[in-house]
Amino acid sequence: MSRNLVKPELLAPAGNMEKGKMALLYGADAIYLGGKLFGLRAFANNFSLEEIAEMAEYAHSLGKKVYVTVNIFAHNEDINRLPDYLRGLQQAKVDALLISDLGVWSTARQVVPDMPLHVSTQANTTNYAAVQAWEQLGAERVVLARELSLAEISEISEKTSVELETFVHGAMCISYSGRCLLSAYLTGRDGNRGACTQACRWEYNMYKLGEQKRPGEYFDLEEDERGTYVMNSKDLCLIEYLPELMRAGVCSLKIEGRMKSVHYVATVVSVYRKAIDQCWADMEHYSVPEAWITELNKVSHRQYTTGFAVAKPDRNAQVYTSSKYEQTHDFVGIVTGYDAEKKRAYFEQRNNVKAGEPLELLMPDGSTMPFVLTEMLDEAGTPIDCAPHAQQKFSAASEKPLLQFSLLRRKVVKE
Repeated sequence: MSRNLVKPELLAPAGNMEKGKMALLYGADAIYLGGKLFGLRAFANNFSLEEIAEMAEYAHSLGKKVYVTVNIFAHNEDINRLPDYLRGLQQAKVDALLISDLGVWSTARQVVPDMPLHVSTQANTTNYAAVQAWEQLGAERVVLARELSLAEISEISEKTSVELETFVHGAMCISYSGRCLLSAYLTGRDGNRGACTQACRWEYNMYKLGEQKRPGEYFDLEEDERGTYVMNSKDLCLIEYLPELMRAGVCSLKIEGRMKSVHYVATVVSVYRKAIDQCWADMEHYSVPEAWITELNKVSHRQYTTGFAVAKPDRNAQVYTSSKYEQTHDFVGIVTGYDAEKKRAYFEQRNNVKAGEPLELLMPDGSTMPFVLTEMLDEAGTPIDCAPHAQQKFSAASEKPLLQFSLLRRKVVKE
């Protein structure tokens, strides 16, 4: 079957209310978030039902959407509590639910029959037959597993008609939902396809990784003072492959990161907003400017990889020498307003920031400009030289009007 190609939705993470609003303001068409229950990001600042309703109302005022994760693998006690929660989400007027468990799916179908349901990536959908099965169960959309190549995505698209969503940016797991990838990463033998080497049962030591029954065969491990990082995957970045994803009929391009910062969400969303718009306008001549990569490097991230999209990952898809993130810029403040008469911009501090140091502004329209804080005043109007206190509110002189919700950042000075 053939698909009518559509401009894909840009879907961004919302770890809390501020991150959700920033994602939408910086160009996301939709956001996904978790409630206090039944989601897989227990340590995020998840939303109460009242906050979900507020977030949905805000998104809808912008003509945008909110999807809620209900993607745990539920036990009996979860199912018993689920119906009331689902009714609450319906009352909050969310646009769809992300579900991975078949029991949760069935319950949702009975309790909120008109609610659009999306199949979460946790369902590990890796083939067109599975997509067809979900479609028969009433899925509006299937979020494909990260372990698929562009060719596989294209074939799935050709043989199905349900909406398809894929991840294009963010952290990669080496193992999830009992589907371990350790064997495949170390030996090329995929445990998910019947060829597991049972690497989880190997005998490990400090400097070599081997298996007792294969004496003399080792994988070198590198260590720093905190240990080794054999399972530390690089971050996914598919910005160069948007034409292939669009031609494959993918309707939603998803950014990972509900645990990430406001700076991360705004920056990555703004880059992919530009990329999607330019690619859709002229797929044949699409290219990725170095400025976009520079922007993506400004936020906290691991080294980038294309994951499974182009070829099966090998040992080069891992970071073995450090668990630290990389970034070229620190987020130091956010613009809360501008007084045209006084020609002053108002800020909320997010990191210690001083007058006179060279800074940069990222605006919601995706543009950037250099900026230096001068004539700084605290809330009482007292002159200050720096803003050292967490979320301290202050103002500074600015001849040029600054857009509310612009981000203030500085280049990291490496020691």
